[in-house]
Amino acid sequence: MKHHKLIVPIESELDYHPDLVEKILEFKISSGQASERIDSFLTRSIQNATRSKVQKAIDENRLYINGKIETKASRKIKPNDLIVCHILKSPPIELIPQNIPLEICYEDEYLLVVNKPAGMVTHPGVGNRYGTLVNALIYYMGMRDAIKIDYDDEDEEPNEGVIYASAEVRPGIVHRLDKDTSGLLIIAKSPEMHAKLQKQFNDRTISREYNAIAWGKLKEESGTIIGDIGRSSMDRKKFAIVKKGGKHAVTDFWVINRFDFATLLKLKLRTGRTHQIRVHLSSKKHPVLGDTTYGGDKTLYSGSIPQLKKLAFDVLKIATRQMLHARKLSFIHPVSNERVAIECDLPNDFKEVISLLESV
Repeated sequence: MKHHKLIVPIESELDYHPDLVEKILEFKISSGQASERIDSFLTRSIQNATRSKVQKAIDENRLYINGKIETKASRKIKPNDLIVCHILKSPPIELIPQNIPLEICYEDEYLLVVNKPAGMVTHPGVGNRYGTLVNALIYYMGMRDAIKIDYDDEDEEPNEGVIYASAEVRPGIVHRLDKDTSGLLIIAKSPEMHAKLQKQFNDRTISREYNAIAWGKLKEESGTIIGDIGRSSMDRKKFAIVKKGGKHAVTDFWVINRFDFATLLKLKLRTGRTHQIRVHLSSKKHPVLGDTTYGGDKTLYSGSIPQLKKLAFDVLKIATRQMLHARKLSFIHPVSNERVAIECDLPNDFKEVISLLESV
C-alpha cells in the first residue's frame, strides 16, 4: 500500500498531439461530367462534408485545381480537371498516455485515490482530448501506446459526444470533479472494482466533504440546501434549481469561519449532481468565490469601506477559479470491507485567499 506520493514526469513538456489532422482527397473530372460549381461538387462528393467546411478549405488555400490554388467557390468544374482538396478533420479517437504529475493519496492493488489539481479535466471529452486525469492515469499504470477507441465507421465523422460519454474512454473513473474544482477522486483498477465502488455511490455509502469560500456572510451556523437541479432554461451550459424535470439534490453545510464579506464552509453531499454545490450556494445568493459560471468572479462586496473594496479585488486576483476543494473522502473498501478515510490539504491558492481574508 502506498500513501501520499507525488509522481512527477521526467519530461518538462507534454508530447504534442494535434487537434486536427489533414486528409487529402483527389478527384479526376471525367469527360462527361456536367458543369457544376466547385463548392457544390465537393460538398456532394466528400463524405460528411458541409458547404461551410468546403468554403473554409477554399478560404485557407487548401483547394488545388490542376496544380494551382483555387480561391473561388463559384469556379465551375471542367472535364479532365484534377482537383485536390486538403480537408482538416478530427484525428482518430484514442487515449494517449501522458506523463503528467499525479498526487497519489492512497493506493493498493485494487484502487487508488488522487488529489486532482484545479485546471485538470477528469476524463477526455469534446475539446479536451489530452492533459486529462485519464491520460495521466493510463501512463501511471504502465501504458505507453495509444489506446484506440473503436467506432462503427472510421470514414464517418464520429459523434464525439456519444463516444466520450462511454465507459471505454473513462477507465477506472468512478466519479468526477469539475475542471476547476480540486480534491480527492477514487480510481478503480479493474471493472469489478469499478462496479463495486459505483454501487457505493448509488447506495450513498461514500462520504464526500468539501471546503468552499462563498461570497457574503451566511447567517446560519449550519443548514441544508434542497433543490432539484437541471439545465438552466436561460443558458443550456449552466445548471439551476428547477421546478420541473430536475434531479433531487441535497447539500449540508456548516460555517467554519466568517470574514468581512465571505464565509469559509464545510459541505457534504447527500446526492451527486453536476455543479451541485456551486448551484446550491448560488441559489442562496452566496456563490462560490471565483466561480466564473455562477457569478462568483465579480466582487459582491457592496460596502463603503475602501480597504475592504480593495481586499475584495485582491482576493479575486488570486481566486482565478472557484474556491471549492474536495478535502475528505471515505468509503468501504470493496475487498477488505473496512472503511477507508482519506484527507488532503487545501491547495495553495485556497490558503492564500484565506490568509488575505484574515488579514483585516
